[in-house]
Amino acid sequence: MAWNADEEVDDMQEGLGDTDSTYGGSLIGCDTDTLASYITDYRYENGRRYHSYRDGEYWGPNDEHSNGLQDLAHHMYLMTLEGKLHLAPLDNPHNILDLGTGTGIWAIEMADAYPSAHVIGTDLSPIQPLFVPPNCAFEIEAFNLDWTYSKNHFDFIHIRELFGSVLDWDEFLPSAFDHAKPGGSVEVVEHSVQPVSDDSIVNEASFFTQWGRTVIEMGERFGKSFTIWEESRARLEKAGFIDVIEKRYKWPMNGWPSPEHRTHGDDGDKSWQRLREIGVWNQLRLYDGVEGFMLRLLTVAGGWSYESAQAFLARMREEIKDLKIHAYLNVTVVYGRKPGGKPKTSEGATLPATSSGFVDVGGGGSSIPVEYQGLD
Repeated sequence: MAWNADEEVDDMQEGLGDTDSTYGGSLIGCDTDTLASYITDYRYENGRRYHSYRDGEYWGPNDEHSNGLQDLAHHMYLMTLEGKLHLAPLDNPHNILDLGTGTGIWAIEMADAYPSAHVIGTDLSPIQPLFVPPNCAFEIEAFNLDWTYSKNHFDFIHIRELFGSVLDWDEFLPSAFDHAKPGGSVEVVEHSVQPVSDDSIVNEASFFTQWGRTVIEMGERFGKSFTIWEESRARLEKAGFIDVIEKRYKWPMNGWPSPEHRTHGDDGDKSWQRLREIGVWNQLRLYDGVEGFMLRLLTVAGGWSYESAQAFLARMREEIKDLKIHAYLNVTVVYGRKPGGKPKTSEGATLPATSSGFVDVGGGGSSIPVEYQGLD
């Protein structure tokens, strides 16, 4: 487990009085069980469970409900990328790093897909399963601190849904550059928090517009941006990566896509049936997840009362049930490589979702009925 001793001492001693002899200003006598207990002594706010290591660093809960929604999002990304775990071209990678791994589902499936690679997933919370492939490991690590890994080490660094988590992308991505091998790749996968539409239905007066502006404002108060989805390409190039490619997709807010109502470009050339299916999953994810996504930001960063926050979240749940609003979230996958090494010439192979517990996404068929009418 990678951890910074100085930071750990500061965190553990915070709030302890001069007469407290539990640690006595030293880690001597603190066995592994004591440190593990500290990391898993989670904070509870408004009925939700949050990480304790680097308390307040991340806005989202780490409870079972939130973890299930993370795995659902993984399924949505597989559907979006037609079953691929990545788009960056890889050639027999040996060392792979997944930053902010969450439940570890992507890292586990990458370890299965590349059995000769060593895959490391890092997170603030030890919420990953105990039984994983032998070439997969998880570590407690805060990526906003100095990285503890060797430079020029990783063939592939994977960054997904770190919006609202990175203190300074212009320091973070250069760190990724330094720790990638010459010729190694970095991939940034993010989605917008601002619902928009290709027609005039979502406009300045729409609640979805208010929602997006609120999320972005709360991120600014929190000190971490939620707009990286549209900045990734420029920031990767600024960090020194070359051959930078951006792919764009769309996630409908619910199951509104139909033969009469379609998206207009930048949607991965997907059929309306596939977009509808993605939209239905997105609707479920948002309907069940808006509290986890926003409660800490609204009440802590924004200073809202619990009651005001819940009223705002309830309005969002109502809006995402309205199939007449043809809104979607933009999604970007941006990858580039560090100069040097041998350039890769082909995209990653199609990798089926065999261990995520969700349906196979490679067959092209939809598991959502065509006549779907939204949540009751």
